[in-house]
Amino acid sequence: MRPHAAPPAASPDLCLLPIPLDQAELATAYAVHEVTGQAGSGADWPQRLEEIGFLPGERVSVMARGQPGDDPLAVRVGHSTFALRRAEAACIQVLPWIQGEAAR
Repeated sequence: MRPHAAPPAASPDLCLLPIPLDQAELATAYAVHEVTGQAGSGADWPQRLEEIGFLPGERVSVMARGQPGDDPLAVRVGHSTFALRRAEAACIQVLPWIQGEAAR
């Protein structure tokens, strides 16, 4: 019987793919990667979201989800908390927050 090997350590060069904020885990820190327009979204949503603080590198987390249907989301960005519709949150691409490192 072979001894169990420890799993490999995560490489700092590990390529992480961004996910939409509406799919983020509750109470988990993420960094805003980019704000994009989604098909069927309001044309001004990306601009409005950036104006209220959803800027690349900013720390963000989903604090709560409404019922039914997980809509709206209570989202904390920086020191502010906002209620976003799922469709708005889907315009915000995020990456896991890495403590002590600038967002990529």
